[in-house]
Amino acid sequence: MSCKTMLAALAAIALFGLPVIQATAQEATPAAPTGPVINIDKTHLDNGGVITVTGSAESGKPVFLEVWNENKVRGSFFDNKVDKETGKKPNKLYISSELPAFYRIYLPKSEQAKLDKFKAEGKGWSYSAALKETGADIAYWAPSKTGIDSYQTSMAASMSGQRGDQQPSLEDKETRKRSMQIMKSRFRSIDKLLVANIDQKEDGSFSAQVKIPEGAPPGKYLIAAVTDKKVRSLPATVENNIAFPMRYMSNAGTSVNIFIPFLVALALATFGVLMGAGGGFIINPVLLMLFPLPHNVVAGTVTPTVLFSQGSGVANYSRIKFISWKVGIAMGLATLAGAFIGPALTDLITLDEFKFVFGWILFVLAALMFWQTTPGYIARNKKEQAILKEFQKRAEETVLAKA
Repeated sequence: MSCKTMLAALAAIALFGLPVIQATAQEATPAAPTGPVINIDKTHLDNGGVITVTGSAESGKPVFLEVWNENKVRGSFFDNKVDKETGKKPNKLYISSELPAFYRIYLPKSEQAKLDKFKAEGKGWSYSAALKETGADIAYWAPSKTGIDSYQTSMAASMSGQRGDQQPSLEDKETRKRSMQIMKSRFRSIDKLLVANIDQKEDGSFSAQVKIPEGAPPGKYLIAAVTDKKVRSLPATVENNIAFPMRYMSNAGTSVNIFIPFLVALALATFGVLMGAGGGFIINPVLLMLFPLPHNVVAGTVTPTVLFSQGSGVANYSRIKFISWKVGIAMGLATLAGAFIGPALTDLITLDEFKFVFGWILFVLAALMFWQTTPGYIARNKKEQAILKEFQKRAEETVLAKA
């Protein structure tokens, strides 16, 4: 301000009592980023379907779509990899019962090559690395808000039916990290978690095909567009309905046609009881092949089927006096102990480890049974021949008694 201007201002105050106002330059406040806006072509589905999502976002920024279901399921991750710093295995079990039953992030098509690279890594692919490298980590939100319990455990603790010592609550950053590990452990395939099919134009407009597969959980699906960690659209909602014979398995996070497992159990239990088993050892791998179910849920679901088949089998074999109760009760006590150990161990092994061990057990049993049917084995075991003849004799007597 010049001397003349200052003198004029002072004169104005003296004469008129006016305040002095000095203009100062101020920095312009940057405009807040415009949040993306989305539209969907339908709000209801019947046992899955395809939703066309369109919208607009700030030009020059890639758009991601986060899609999740309101139903919650359980997932776990057992950290037993050797720590590079300590050289020891952490042996920590992380469990969450609040994972979205369905979860997927859609990326721009330009990120497909990066997804292919992680897919080529096979079972060793890293979910956190895939999210970071593709930029989709800014959209990863719903699973990171789940509650996670952690336990310091060991094989000995699991064999005694315990999870181990519960650890203090996880911090937000640790929860986010562990939630990614649990999500990968549960959904396994990168294709189930990340899909690159968003078409985006230079002006920020975009479109994508969001597929909710047949057999997916019922209820509400939320779809949100994201361009930054703190910039996301209001979620659009789609309702997925299922009807009989589809039934939702809340602990597995999937829907199944109830007639398929019914017919499978009928056929395999008939064969299993014929062999002196409940059929569960056959039903288990068949269900894993037919449905996208967690191995621990399959193991738990098959257990009651064995109860029914074994109960009827015990009644019938007892009637024709084919049961040695002393030996049967002794083995029953052993299976009772195993029933406590088995469920605890399911959280400490992966599906691949489960299939590997289960497959080898079935292979060895099949080889032994096949060997015992060869002519050479039967000829060397006259006692077994006598037992088979006695079995045939009693079976014929039972048929005659019914006639």
